Amino acid sequence: MKKIKRLLIANRGEIAVRIIRSAKELGIFTMAIYSEVDHDAPHVYLADQAVCVGEATASKSYLNIDLIIKICHEHKIDAVHPGYGFLSENATFAQRITEEGIIFIGPSAKAIEVMGSKLEAKTTVAKYNVPLVPGGDEAITDIEAAKKMADDIKYPILIKASAGGGGKGMRVVEDSKDFESQMKRAVSEATSSFGDGAVFVEKYIQNPRHIEIQILADQHGNVVHLFERECSIQRRHQKVIEEAPSAVLTPELRQKMGESAVNVAKACDYVGAGTVEFILDEDLSFYFLEMNTRLQVEHTVTEEITQMDLVKEQIRVAEGEELGYSQEDMKITGHSIEVRVYAEDPYQNFLPDTGVLHRYIEPAGRGVRVDSGYTEGMEVSTHYDPMMSKLIVWGKDREEAIQKMLRAIDDYKITGLETTLAFCKFVLHHEAFTSGNFSTNFVSKFFKPEYLASALTEEEEKVGIALVSELIFEEKKAEETSELHNLLTPWKLRRLT
Repeated sequence: MKKIKRLLIANRGEIAVRIIRSAKELGIFTMAIYSEVDHDAPHVYLADQAVCVGEATASKSYLNIDLIIKICHEHKIDAVHPGYGFLSENATFAQRITEEGIIFIGPSAKAIEVMGSKLEAKTTVAKYNVPLVPGGDEAITDIEAAKKMADDIKYPILIKASAGGGGKGMRVVEDSKDFESQMKRAVSEATSSFGDGAVFVEKYIQNPRHIEIQILADQHGNVVHLFERECSIQRRHQKVIEEAPSAVLTPELRQKMGESAVNVAKACDYVGAGTVEFILDEDLSFYFLEMNTRLQVEHTVTEEITQMDLVKEQIRVAEGEELGYSQEDMKITGHSIEVRVYAEDPYQNFLPDTGVLHRYIEPAGRGVRVDSGYTEGMEVSTHYDPMMSKLIVWGKDREEAIQKMLRAIDDYKITGLETTLAFCKFVLHHEAFTSGNFSTNFVSKFFKPEYLASALTEEEEKVGIALVSELIFEEKKAEETSELHNLLTPWKLRRLT
Protein backbone atom coordinates (compact mmCIF):
# COMPACT_ATOMS: atom_id res chain seq x y z
CA MET A 1 0.00 0.00 0.00
CA LYS A 2 1.50 3.32 -1.13
CA LYS A 3 0.47 6.54 0.58
CA ILE A 4 -0.11 9.47 -1.72
CA LYS A 5 1.88 12.53 -0.65
CA ARG A 6 1.87 14.66 -3.79
CA LEU A 7 -1.22 14.86 -6.02
CA LEU A 8 -1.63 16.56 -9.40
CA ILE A 9 -5.16 17.53 -10.43
CA ALA A 10 -5.47 17.24 -14.20
CA ASN A 11 -8.47 19.50 -14.48
CA ARG A 12 -9.84 22.99 -13.87
CA GLY A 13 -12.85 24.84 -12.47
CA GLU A 14 -15.08 23.69 -9.64
CA ILE A 15 -14.02 20.02 -9.75
CA ALA A 16 -10.35 20.97 -9.37
CA VAL A 17 -11.25 23.14 -6.37
CA ARG A 18 -13.31 20.28 -4.96
CA ILE A 19 -10.45 17.76 -5.24
CA ILE A 20 -7.87 20.16 -3.83
CA ARG A 21 -9.89 20.77 -0.68
CA SER A 22 -10.44 17.08 0.07
CA ALA A 23 -6.80 16.21 -0.65
CA LYS A 24 -5.56 18.95 1.67
CA GLU A 25 -7.77 17.60 4.45
CA LEU A 26 -5.91 14.31 4.04
CA GLY A 27 -2.58 16.14 4.37
CA ILE A 28 -1.68 15.71 0.69
CA PHE A 29 0.36 18.29 -1.26
CA THR A 30 -1.68 19.51 -4.23
CA MET A 31 -0.50 20.68 -7.62
CA ALA A 32 -2.79 22.42 -10.09
CA ILE A 33 -2.34 22.87 -13.82
CA TYR A 34 -3.85 25.79 -15.69
CA SER A 35 -4.11 27.32 -19.14
CA GLU A 36 -3.10 30.91 -19.89
CA VAL A 37 -6.67 32.18 -19.54
CA ASP A 38 -7.09 30.42 -16.19
CA HIS A 39 -4.13 32.08 -14.45
CA ASP A 40 -6.42 33.82 -11.92
CA ALA A 41 -8.83 30.91 -11.42
CA PRO A 42 -9.61 29.72 -7.86
CA HIS A 43 -8.06 26.28 -8.35
CA VAL A 44 -4.75 27.94 -9.16
CA TYR A 45 -4.40 29.89 -5.94
CA LEU A 46 -5.98 27.22 -3.72
CA ALA A 47 -3.44 24.56 -4.72
CA ASP A 48 -0.07 24.38 -3.00
CA GLN A 49 1.60 24.84 -6.37
CA ALA A 50 0.43 25.47 -9.93
CA VAL A 51 1.99 25.10 -13.38
CA CYS A 52 0.85 26.65 -16.65
CA VAL A 53 0.31 24.03 -19.35
CA GLY A 54 -0.31 26.22 -22.38
CA GLU A 55 -2.86 28.12 -24.40
CA ALA A 56 -6.58 28.37 -23.74
CA THR A 57 -7.41 25.68 -26.28
CA ALA A 58 -7.90 22.44 -24.33
CA SER A 59 -5.94 20.35 -26.84
CA LYS A 60 -2.92 22.56 -26.16
CA SER A 61 -3.27 22.58 -22.39
CA TYR A 62 -5.55 20.35 -20.32
CA LEU A 63 -5.43 17.53 -22.88
CA ASN A 64 -1.65 17.55 -23.35
CA ILE A 65 -0.81 14.11 -21.95
CA ASP A 66 2.94 14.27 -22.60
CA LEU A 67 3.30 17.61 -20.83
CA ILE A 68 1.22 16.49 -17.84
CA ILE A 69 3.40 13.39 -17.42
CA LYS A 70 6.54 15.51 -17.73
CA ILE A 71 5.28 17.83 -14.97
CA CYS A 72 4.53 14.80 -12.78
CA HIS A 73 8.12 13.61 -13.04
CA GLU A 74 9.64 17.05 -12.61
CA HIS A 75 7.68 17.62 -9.39
CA LYS A 76 7.84 14.05 -8.03
CA ILE A 77 4.07 13.57 -8.19
CA ASP A 78 2.72 10.33 -6.66
CA ALA A 79 -0.78 10.38 -8.15
CA VAL A 80 -3.02 12.10 -10.68
CA HIS A 81 -6.73 12.82 -10.23
CA PRO A 82 -8.45 13.48 -13.58
CA GLY A 83 -11.73 14.89 -12.19
CA TYR A 84 -14.41 14.62 -14.88
CA GLY A 85 -14.33 15.68 -18.50
CA PHE A 86 -11.03 16.26 -20.30
CA LEU A 87 -8.90 13.10 -19.77
CA SER A 88 -11.00 11.44 -17.07
CA GLU A 89 -12.32 8.66 -19.33
CA ASN A 90 -9.33 8.44 -21.62
CA ALA A 91 -8.00 4.89 -21.42
CA THR A 92 -4.71 5.91 -23.04
CA PHE A 93 -4.11 8.53 -20.36
CA ALA A 94 -4.89 6.08 -17.55
CA GLN A 95 -2.53 3.52 -19.09
CA ARG A 96 0.28 6.04 -19.64
CA ILE A 97 0.06 7.35 -16.09
CA THR A 98 0.17 3.82 -14.68
CA GLU A 99 3.08 2.80 -16.89
CA GLU A 100 5.05 5.80 -15.64
CA GLY A 101 4.76 4.48 -12.08
CA ILE A 102 2.23 7.12 -11.06
CA ILE A 103 -1.07 6.26 -9.38
CA PHE A 104 -4.12 6.99 -11.52
CA ILE A 105 -7.05 7.83 -9.25
CA GLY A 106 -9.69 5.96 -11.15
CA PRO A 107 -10.36 2.55 -12.68
CA SER A 108 -8.02 0.56 -14.90
CA ALA A 109 -7.53 1.49 -18.53
CA LYS A 110 -9.25 -1.78 -19.45
CA ALA A 111 -12.39 -0.92 -17.47
CA ILE A 112 -12.49 2.54 -19.03
CA GLU A 113 -12.13 1.05 -22.50
CA VAL A 114 -14.82 -1.60 -21.99
CA MET A 115 -17.38 0.81 -20.56
CA GLY A 116 -16.43 3.52 -23.06
CA SER A 117 -18.02 1.44 -25.81
CA LYS A 118 -21.76 1.15 -25.31
CA LEU A 119 -21.86 -2.03 -27.37
CA GLU A 120 -19.01 -3.73 -25.51
CA ALA A 121 -20.51 -2.57 -22.20
CA LYS A 122 -23.85 -4.18 -23.08
CA THR A 123 -22.15 -7.45 -24.00
CA THR A 124 -20.07 -7.41 -20.81
CA VAL A 125 -22.90 -6.75 -18.35
CA ALA A 126 -25.32 -9.15 -20.08
CA LYS A 127 -23.29 -12.01 -18.56
CA TYR A 128 -24.41 -10.78 -15.13
CA ASN A 129 -28.11 -10.68 -16.05
CA VAL A 130 -28.27 -6.89 -15.93
CA PRO A 131 -31.53 -5.72 -17.64
CA LEU A 132 -30.90 -4.33 -21.13
CA VAL A 133 -33.09 -2.28 -23.45
CA PRO A 134 -34.40 -4.51 -26.29
CA GLY A 135 -32.23 -4.05 -29.35
CA GLY A 136 -29.06 -5.01 -31.18
CA ASP A 137 -25.81 -5.91 -29.48
CA GLU A 138 -23.44 -5.15 -32.34
CA ALA A 139 -22.52 -2.21 -34.56
CA ILE A 140 -24.78 -1.66 -37.55
CA THR A 141 -23.25 -1.08 -40.98
CA ASP A 142 -25.86 -2.48 -43.35
CA ILE A 143 -28.87 -0.16 -43.60
CA GLU A 144 -31.27 -2.87 -44.77
CA ALA A 145 -30.29 -5.17 -41.89
CA ALA A 146 -30.66 -2.25 -39.50
CA LYS A 147 -34.13 -1.50 -40.90
CA LYS A 148 -35.21 -5.09 -40.33
CA MET A 149 -33.95 -4.95 -36.74
CA ALA A 150 -35.90 -1.72 -36.20
CA ASP A 151 -39.05 -3.34 -37.63
CA ASP A 152 -38.63 -6.33 -35.29
CA ILE A 153 -38.13 -4.08 -32.24
CA LYS A 154 -41.06 -1.91 -33.39
CA TYR A 155 -41.05 1.86 -33.59
CA PRO A 156 -40.20 4.26 -32.06
CA ILE A 157 -36.55 3.22 -32.00
CA LEU A 158 -33.33 4.92 -31.02
CA ILE A 159 -30.14 5.02 -33.09
CA LYS A 160 -27.16 5.61 -30.79
CA ALA A 161 -23.44 6.14 -31.31
CA SER A 162 -21.50 3.35 -29.61
CA ALA A 163 -18.80 5.75 -28.44
CA GLY A 164 -21.26 8.58 -27.81
CA GLY A 165 -22.33 10.76 -24.94
CA GLY A 166 -24.16 14.02 -24.24
CA GLY A 167 -26.79 13.24 -26.88
CA LYS A 168 -24.33 13.33 -29.81
CA GLY A 169 -24.82 10.68 -32.48
CA MET A 170 -28.30 9.93 -31.15
CA ARG A 171 -31.50 9.94 -33.21
CA VAL A 172 -35.08 9.02 -32.31
CA VAL A 173 -36.95 7.52 -35.28
CA GLU A 174 -40.73 7.38 -35.15
CA ASP A 175 -41.41 5.83 -38.56
CA SER A 176 -39.58 3.47 -40.93
CA LYS A 177 -39.65 6.02 -43.75
CA ASP A 178 -37.27 8.24 -41.77
CA PHE A 179 -34.88 5.48 -40.73
CA GLU A 180 -32.31 5.70 -43.51
CA SER A 181 -31.83 9.47 -43.34
CA GLN A 182 -31.66 9.48 -39.54
CA MET A 183 -29.13 6.65 -39.50
CA LYS A 184 -26.87 8.49 -41.94
CA ARG A 185 -27.05 11.60 -39.75
CA ALA A 186 -26.26 9.61 -36.60
CA VAL A 187 -23.24 7.94 -38.24
CA SER A 188 -21.96 11.27 -39.56
CA GLU A 189 -22.30 12.99 -36.18
CA ALA A 190 -20.71 10.06 -34.35
CA THR A 191 -17.76 10.10 -36.75
CA SER A 192 -17.17 13.85 -36.42
CA SER A 193 -17.65 13.90 -32.63
CA PHE A 194 -15.87 10.71 -31.56
CA GLY A 195 -13.90 9.51 -34.56
CA ASP A 196 -16.02 6.35 -34.46
CA GLY A 197 -19.09 5.98 -36.67
CA ALA A 198 -20.34 2.77 -35.05
CA VAL A 199 -24.04 2.94 -34.13
CA PHE A 200 -26.59 0.49 -32.80
CA VAL A 201 -30.37 0.27 -32.69
CA GLU A 202 -32.54 -0.24 -29.64
CA LYS A 203 -36.12 0.31 -28.50
CA TYR A 204 -36.89 3.93 -27.64
CA ILE A 205 -38.34 4.14 -24.14
CA GLN A 206 -40.91 6.94 -24.12
CA ASN A 207 -41.19 9.27 -21.12
CA PRO A 208 -38.30 7.61 -19.26
CA ARG A 209 -36.67 8.71 -16.04
CA HIS A 210 -32.89 8.86 -15.84
CA ILE A 211 -31.75 7.11 -12.65
CA GLU A 212 -28.13 6.47 -11.79
CA ILE A 213 -26.48 4.49 -9.02
CA GLN A 214 -23.22 5.51 -7.35
CA ILE A 215 -20.85 2.63 -6.69
CA LEU A 216 -17.55 2.32 -4.83
CA ALA A 217 -15.15 -0.60 -5.31
CA ASP A 218 -11.77 -1.28 -3.75
CA GLN A 219 -8.81 -3.32 -4.95
CA HIS A 220 -9.81 -6.29 -2.77
CA GLY A 221 -13.09 -7.19 -4.48
CA ASN A 222 -15.42 -5.23 -2.20
CA VAL A 223 -18.18 -3.28 -3.96
CA VAL A 224 -21.03 -1.23 -2.49
CA HIS A 225 -23.62 1.10 -3.96
CA LEU A 226 -24.46 4.46 -2.42
CA PHE A 227 -28.06 4.59 -3.64
CA GLU A 228 -29.55 6.49 -6.54
CA ARG A 229 -29.64 9.93 -8.05
CA GLU A 230 -32.58 11.24 -10.06
CA CYS A 231 -31.22 13.04 -13.15
CA SER A 232 -34.28 13.43 -15.35
CA ILE A 233 -34.38 17.24 -15.63
CA GLN A 234 -32.30 17.75 -18.76
CA ARG A 235 -31.94 19.98 -21.77
CA ARG A 236 -30.35 18.67 -24.98
CA HIS A 237 -29.83 15.31 -23.22
CA GLN A 238 -27.63 16.98 -20.59
CA LYS A 239 -28.52 17.22 -16.92
CA VAL A 240 -29.47 20.47 -15.20
CA ILE A 241 -31.04 19.39 -11.89
CA GLU A 242 -30.28 16.24 -9.88
CA GLU A 243 -31.55 14.94 -6.57
CA ALA A 244 -31.09 12.06 -4.15
CA PRO A 245 -32.96 9.96 -3.40
CA SER A 246 -35.47 9.65 -6.25
CA ALA A 247 -39.10 10.46 -5.48
CA VAL A 248 -40.36 7.29 -7.18
CA LEU A 249 -38.08 4.45 -6.14
CA THR A 250 -39.47 2.02 -3.59
CA PRO A 251 -37.07 0.29 -1.17
CA GLU A 252 -37.47 -2.93 -3.19
CA LEU A 253 -36.71 -1.22 -6.53
CA ARG A 254 -33.78 0.63 -4.96
CA GLN A 255 -32.31 -2.67 -3.82
CA LYS A 256 -32.74 -4.30 -7.25
CA MET A 257 -31.16 -1.37 -9.08
CA GLY A 258 -28.35 -1.21 -6.54
CA GLU A 259 -27.60 -4.90 -6.95
CA SER A 260 -27.56 -4.50 -10.74
CA ALA A 261 -25.13 -1.59 -10.45
CA VAL A 262 -22.82 -3.66 -8.25
CA ASN A 263 -22.94 -6.45 -10.85
CA VAL A 264 -21.99 -4.00 -13.59
CA ALA A 265 -18.94 -2.98 -11.55
CA LYS A 266 -17.99 -6.62 -11.00
CA ALA A 267 -18.43 -7.37 -14.70
CA CYS A 268 -15.51 -5.09 -15.62
CA ASP A 269 -13.41 -5.56 -12.45
CA TYR A 270 -14.05 -1.95 -11.54
CA VAL A 271 -11.99 -0.11 -8.93
CA GLY A 272 -12.83 3.33 -7.51
CA ALA A 273 -15.89 5.54 -7.71
CA GLY A 274 -18.17 5.05 -10.70
CA THR A 275 -21.75 5.57 -11.77
CA VAL A 276 -24.08 3.10 -13.43
CA GLU A 277 -26.83 4.80 -15.38
CA PHE A 278 -30.28 3.31 -15.99
CA ILE A 279 -33.46 4.39 -17.67
CA LEU A 280 -36.70 3.73 -15.82
CA ASP A 281 -39.88 3.39 -17.84
CA GLU A 282 -43.43 4.32 -16.87
CA ASP A 283 -44.15 0.92 -15.32
CA LEU A 284 -40.93 1.16 -13.25
CA SER A 285 -38.98 -1.40 -15.28
CA PHE A 286 -35.33 -0.41 -15.49
CA TYR A 287 -32.65 -0.97 -18.13
CA PHE A 288 -28.87 -0.49 -18.18
CA LEU A 289 -27.81 2.59 -20.13
CA GLU A 290 -24.07 3.01 -19.55
CA MET A 291 -21.38 3.28 -16.91
CA ASN A 292 -19.42 6.47 -16.29
CA THR A 293 -15.94 5.46 -15.22
CA ARG A 294 -15.19 8.58 -13.20
CA LEU A 295 -16.56 10.88 -10.56
CA GLN A 296 -19.86 12.40 -11.72
CA VAL A 297 -20.72 16.11 -11.68
CA GLU A 298 -23.68 15.30 -9.44
CA HIS A 299 -21.75 13.21 -6.90
CA THR A 300 -22.43 15.97 -4.39
CA VAL A 301 -26.03 14.94 -3.68
CA THR A 302 -24.86 11.44 -2.83
CA GLU A 303 -22.32 12.92 -0.43
CA GLU A 304 -25.03 14.95 1.25
CA ILE A 305 -27.39 12.01 1.91
CA THR A 306 -24.62 9.60 2.97
CA GLN A 307 -22.28 12.06 4.72
CA MET A 308 -19.35 10.61 2.78
CA ASP A 309 -16.55 12.42 0.94
CA LEU A 310 -16.26 10.57 -2.36
CA VAL A 311 -12.97 12.22 -3.33
CA LYS A 312 -11.37 11.04 -0.11
CA GLU A 313 -12.78 7.57 -0.74
CA GLN A 314 -11.27 7.62 -4.23
CA ILE A 315 -7.87 8.52 -2.83
CA ARG A 316 -8.00 5.83 -0.13
CA VAL A 317 -9.00 3.18 -2.65
CA ALA A 318 -6.16 4.27 -4.97
CA GLU A 319 -3.75 3.86 -2.06
CA GLY A 320 -4.90 0.27 -1.66
CA GLU A 321 -7.11 0.59 1.41
CA GLU A 322 -10.18 -1.60 1.84
CA LEU A 323 -13.55 0.14 1.95
CA GLY A 324 -13.99 -0.69 5.62
CA TYR A 325 -17.79 -0.85 5.41
CA SER A 326 -20.44 -3.08 3.90
CA GLN A 327 -23.72 -2.48 2.07
CA GLU A 328 -25.60 -2.90 5.35
CA ASP A 329 -23.72 0.12 6.75
CA MET A 330 -25.06 2.41 4.02
CA LYS A 331 -27.98 4.64 5.07
CA ILE A 332 -29.92 7.48 3.42
CA THR A 333 -30.32 10.59 5.55
CA GLY A 334 -32.57 13.39 4.34
CA HIS A 335 -32.83 14.70 0.79
CA SER A 336 -30.43 16.65 -1.42
CA ILE A 337 -30.90 18.64 -4.64
CA GLU A 338 -28.26 20.06 -6.98
CA VAL A 339 -28.74 22.64 -9.72
CA ARG A 340 -26.02 23.19 -12.26
CA VAL A 341 -25.36 26.86 -12.91
CA TYR A 342 -24.58 27.13 -16.62
CA ALA A 343 -23.59 30.28 -18.45
CA GLU A 344 -26.55 29.82 -20.78
CA ASP A 345 -29.54 31.97 -21.59
CA PRO A 346 -32.82 30.14 -20.91
CA TYR A 347 -34.65 33.12 -22.42
CA GLN A 348 -32.90 32.30 -25.73
CA ASN A 349 -33.32 28.49 -25.78
CA PHE A 350 -30.25 27.89 -23.59
CA LEU A 351 -27.86 29.67 -25.93
CA PRO A 352 -24.35 29.70 -24.36
CA ASP A 353 -23.46 33.09 -22.94
CA THR A 354 -20.15 34.78 -22.15
CA GLY A 355 -19.07 37.84 -20.24
CA VAL A 356 -17.37 39.23 -17.18
CA LEU A 357 -18.88 38.50 -13.77
CA HIS A 358 -19.60 42.05 -12.63
CA ARG A 359 -21.29 40.70 -9.53
CA TYR A 360 -20.86 37.23 -8.06
CA ILE A 361 -22.24 36.52 -4.59
CA GLU A 362 -22.82 32.91 -3.52
CA PRO A 363 -25.66 31.87 -1.21
CA ALA A 364 -24.87 30.44 2.21
CA GLY A 365 -26.54 29.07 5.32
CA ARG A 366 -27.12 25.72 6.94
CA GLY A 367 -27.51 22.94 4.39
CA VAL A 368 -26.36 25.10 1.46
CA ARG A 369 -23.20 24.28 -0.49
CA VAL A 370 -21.66 25.89 -3.57
CA ASP A 371 -18.96 24.16 -5.62
CA SER A 372 -17.65 26.91 -7.86
CA GLY A 373 -14.76 27.58 -10.21
CA TYR A 374 -15.31 31.33 -10.55
CA THR A 375 -15.01 34.53 -8.56
CA GLU A 376 -16.23 38.07 -9.11
CA GLY A 377 -14.41 39.83 -11.94
CA MET A 378 -13.52 36.68 -13.85
CA GLU A 379 -14.52 36.20 -17.47
CA VAL A 380 -16.62 33.25 -18.59
CA SER A 381 -15.38 32.46 -22.09
CA THR A 382 -16.18 30.00 -24.88
CA HIS A 383 -13.04 27.94 -24.33
CA TYR A 384 -14.52 25.45 -21.88
CA ASP A 385 -17.77 23.88 -20.69
CA PRO A 386 -20.35 26.57 -19.78
CA MET A 387 -20.97 25.15 -16.29
CA MET A 388 -19.81 27.77 -13.77
CA SER A 389 -20.79 26.16 -10.50
CA LYS A 390 -23.08 23.73 -8.69
CA LEU A 391 -25.54 24.80 -6.03
CA ILE A 392 -26.40 22.00 -3.60
CA VAL A 393 -28.81 21.90 -0.68
CA TRP A 394 -29.73 19.34 1.96
CA GLY A 395 -33.02 19.10 3.84
CA LYS A 396 -34.61 16.66 6.22
CA ASP A 397 -37.05 15.74 3.43
CA ARG A 398 -37.74 16.61 -0.22
CA GLU A 399 -40.11 19.46 0.53
CA GLU A 400 -37.60 21.18 2.81
CA ALA A 401 -34.85 20.68 0.22
CA ILE A 402 -36.99 22.28 -2.52
CA GLN A 403 -37.80 25.31 -0.35
CA LYS A 404 -34.18 25.69 0.68
CA MET A 405 -33.07 25.56 -2.94
CA LEU A 406 -35.57 28.24 -3.93
CA ARG A 407 -34.22 30.50 -1.21
CA ALA A 408 -30.63 29.78 -2.22
CA ILE A 409 -31.35 30.60 -5.87
CA ASP A 410 -32.81 33.95 -4.81
CA ASP A 411 -29.65 34.61 -2.79
CA TYR A 412 -27.31 33.73 -5.67
CA LYS A 413 -26.37 37.04 -7.32
CA ILE A 414 -24.72 36.77 -10.73
CA THR A 415 -24.57 39.67 -13.19
CA GLY A 416 -22.74 40.22 -16.46
CA LEU A 417 -24.21 37.23 -18.26
CA GLU A 418 -27.25 34.99 -18.26
CA THR A 419 -27.40 31.73 -16.29
CA THR A 420 -29.77 28.81 -15.94
CA LEU A 421 -30.82 29.83 -12.42
CA ALA A 422 -34.13 31.29 -13.64
CA PHE A 423 -34.93 28.04 -15.44
CA CYS A 424 -34.07 25.99 -12.34
CA LYS A 425 -36.39 28.14 -10.26
CA PHE A 426 -39.14 27.57 -12.82
CA VAL A 427 -38.67 23.79 -12.54
CA LEU A 428 -38.69 23.80 -8.74
CA HIS A 429 -42.01 25.65 -8.71
CA HIS A 430 -43.63 23.41 -11.34
CA GLU A 431 -46.28 20.96 -10.19
CA ALA A 432 -44.75 18.14 -12.26
CA PHE A 433 -41.51 18.47 -10.30
CA THR A 434 -43.01 19.02 -6.86
CA SER A 435 -45.30 16.00 -7.34
CA GLY A 436 -42.40 13.87 -8.59
CA ASN A 437 -44.35 13.05 -11.76
CA PHE A 438 -41.84 14.00 -14.46
CA SER A 439 -39.47 12.44 -17.00
CA THR A 440 -36.55 13.39 -19.22
CA ASN A 441 -39.14 15.08 -21.46
CA PHE A 442 -39.84 17.78 -18.87
CA VAL A 443 -38.40 20.60 -21.01
CA SER A 444 -40.23 19.62 -24.20
CA LYS A 445 -43.51 19.10 -22.32
CA PHE A 446 -43.59 21.98 -19.87
CA PHE A 447 -41.05 24.68 -20.72
CA LYS A 448 -40.94 27.56 -23.15
CA PRO A 449 -38.67 30.60 -22.71
CA GLU A 450 -41.69 32.91 -22.52
CA TYR A 451 -42.89 31.06 -19.42
CA LEU A 452 -40.10 32.69 -17.45
CA ALA A 453 -41.01 36.01 -15.87
CA SER A 454 -40.65 38.65 -18.55
CA ALA A 455 -40.42 41.56 -16.15
CA LEU A 456 -37.55 42.41 -13.83
CA THR A 457 -37.98 42.60 -10.10
CA GLU A 458 -38.04 46.11 -8.66
CA GLU A 459 -34.56 45.63 -7.20
CA GLU A 460 -33.12 44.36 -10.52
CA GLU A 461 -34.64 47.28 -12.38
CA LYS A 462 -33.19 49.86 -10.00
CA VAL A 463 -29.72 48.30 -10.03
CA GLY A 464 -29.80 47.93 -13.81
CA ILE A 465 -30.81 51.52 -14.40
CA ALA A 466 -28.12 52.79 -12.03
CA LEU A 467 -25.39 50.70 -13.61
CA VAL A 468 -26.27 51.53 -17.19
CA SER A 469 -26.63 55.19 -16.27
CA GLU A 470 -23.13 55.20 -14.83
CA LEU A 471 -21.67 53.49 -17.92
CA ILE A 472 -23.34 55.93 -20.29
CA PHE A 473 -22.29 58.91 -18.18
CA GLU A 474 -18.68 57.83 -18.52
CA GLU A 475 -19.00 57.42 -22.27
CA LYS A 476 -21.40 60.16 -23.27
CA LYS A 477 -21.63 62.37 -20.20
CA ALA A 478 -25.39 62.56 -20.63
CA GLU A 479 -28.68 60.61 -20.78
CA GLU A 480 -31.35 60.77 -18.13
CA THR A 481 -32.09 57.57 -16.24
CA SER A 482 -35.80 57.84 -17.08
CA GLU A 483 -35.04 58.05 -20.81
CA LEU A 484 -32.62 55.14 -20.47
CA HIS A 485 -35.31 52.98 -18.91
CA ASN A 486 -37.58 53.58 -21.90
CA LEU A 487 -34.84 52.59 -24.34
CA LEU A 488 -33.73 49.33 -22.70
CA THR A 489 -35.66 46.08 -22.86
CA PRO A 490 -36.04 43.89 -19.76
CA TRP A 491 -33.58 41.44 -21.37
CA LYS A 492 -30.91 44.12 -21.72
CA LEU A 493 -31.42 45.28 -18.15
CA ARG A 494 -31.35 41.73 -16.84
CA ARG A 495 -27.86 41.18 -18.29
CA LEU A 496 -26.57 44.19 -16.41
CA THR A 497 -28.25 43.62 -13.04
